[in-house]
Amino acid sequence: MQVSIKTPEEIEKMRVAGRLAADVLEMIGEHVKPGVSTEELDRICHDYIVNEQKCIPAPLNYKGFPKSICTSVNHVICHGIPSEKKILKDGDILNIDVTVIKDGYHGDTSKMWIVGKPKPGTERLIQITQECLYKGIELVKPGTRLGDIGHVIQQHAEKHRYSVVRDYCGHGIGAVFHEEPQVMHYGKPGTGLELQEGMTFTIEPMVNQGKYQTKLLPDGWTVVTKDHKLSAQWEHTILVTADGHEVLTKRKEESF
Repeated sequence: MQVSIKTPEEIEKMRVAGRLAADVLEMIGEHVKPGVSTEELDRICHDYIVNEQKCIPAPLNYKGFPKSICTSVNHVICHGIPSEKKILKDGDILNIDVTVIKDGYHGDTSKMWIVGKPKPGTERLIQITQECLYKGIELVKPGTRLGDIGHVIQQHAEKHRYSVVRDYCGHGIGAVFHEEPQVMHYGKPGTGLELQEGMTFTIEPMVNQGKYQTKLLPDGWTVVTKDHKLSAQWEHTILVTADGHEVLTKRKEESF
């Protein structure tokens, strides 16, 4: 497995791309409300990324993906395709996943929203999933193994009677959108790749209210929970530093 170690110049470009990806999530929040279509959210993000940021939306035409962001609502785990037919309703939960390319380097991040007034149980699912991400990030430093990260995420989710998706995972990132290593959100401590300074990858736990099994819809992209229960996801792009980590897609409301 060839895992790229980024140079200081590459890391600086990834900082810029990460900040821009975070900016998109900060910008789109005010538009997430009942009655808005996911197509409209895609259009707003696309225009902002292309015209304001002068960036490229990485998902657009990536292996045939037709839109600039992923919008995953309720029981959709990931890779939901924005559509004018998908109108957000009061109580829906929504993940928006954004990846921008700036100067050839990628910043990849996602965030959850509750549309309008929350339904019972949704806030807890979203909060625990975010805690899973943060617990995984806390462990990132040279010498940590990927199994340590997967284990702490799985342990936290299962402690709260949730399940962690096995079929999709985080990934190395840089000049390439998806590169080695694969970052599983479950695992055994002390196993897997040992982290080194200069590695960059995403941690993006997908946590289900019910069972972890997934189903791919006929569009070839949309992944849903097999039992149709809700799913949540949060994602950041992380850099391994000499003494720990840096969250390249940190938003203003977050403190690391």
